[in-house]
Amino acid sequence: MLAKGSRQRIQVGDASTVFWAEKADAVEDVFATVFGEGDDPDARTGEVRALYEAVQSGKLDGARGETRFYVLGLAPNAARIAVRFWHTAPLNEIARRITAWFDDLAIARGPNDPEFPSLFRLLTAIAVQRKADNIPPRLGGDIMRAILEGLPFPSTWLNAAVQRCRAEQQVNALRAAAIKACINRQIRSTKPQTTIREKEYPTVLDPTQPNPAYRLGRLFAVLERIQEAASPGLNATIRDRYYGAASSTPVAVFTTLLRLKNAHLKKLPTGRVINFEKLVGEIMDGLSDFPKHLALPDQGRFALGYYHQRQAFFTKSAPTDSTDPDEENI
Repeated sequence: MLAKGSRQRIQVGDASTVFWAEKADAVEDVFATVFGEGDDPDARTGEVRALYEAVQSGKLDGARGETRFYVLGLAPNAARIAVRFWHTAPLNEIARRITAWFDDLAIARGPNDPEFPSLFRLLTAIAVQRKADNIPPRLGGDIMRAILEGLPFPSTWLNAAVQRCRAEQQVNALRAAAIKACINRQIRSTKPQTTIREKEYPTVLDPTQPNPAYRLGRLFAVLERIQEAASPGLNATIRDRYYGAASSTPVAVFTTLLRLKNAHLKKLPTGRVINFEKLVGEIMDGLSDFPKHLALPDQGRFALGYYHQRQAFFTKSAPTDSTDPDEENI
């Protein structure tokens, strides 16, 4: 199974991972396609959709679903081999865990973003310079363990995604998906008896989400969109200069950004000004004040709010005639 070219061996971070079913089954091929480093989106899409269909139609019920499936992660450790993770479960449970993983990752996306991203692409998206060599060594194995056991994802994944967003001033679909998955699993793990459970984050913009950090991210996206509308063709926006500070120390920059917003609105026609002002008012209605500091998890919520709001600006809910798409989506 460890031989070069084996279909039952994949690389997960620094761990060589082998997997097998007690009896040969198509789920073995799905596992290789879903978690392997190869990035054929068409093959992955077909495999994952077939797995969803098998779970929903009951094809994995009965004796086939009870077949044991084994996953073993091995990593070099000086002159020895270390076991990074070991998991065994029935095929039907493995299938449900994989579909739950993709449910958690589901996010509004552009036409060129993969519907079912590979674990390798998700890891490189949060690595410095997007290089595989810069992926934190244990992260892939920790994520794999969380997938297979249905546990919250490691905080190091959320932290790395947030830090990359800040360092590059860019929240792309893969980072937003990682942030959403981490936050939602953490929310589900919160005991409702001890605290009020936070509302989970959906795949698309949620205007009713009350979290202040999420709303601040939305507000930042709106202020950027106002600037773009007032000055088309800009090479750089407020994101390039202010994203890091806005997402970590909001009180230090948002008063400045709101003043800039007033100057930008003067360049726009009355109808668009009214729409933008209504949207800013709706978002700020849920904010009591600008926080002095946002912790890393809240910086993730900020990134998610920013990403959702940006996607909403460029997503038409229904065909329109000559209506300005920005105006329609606002």
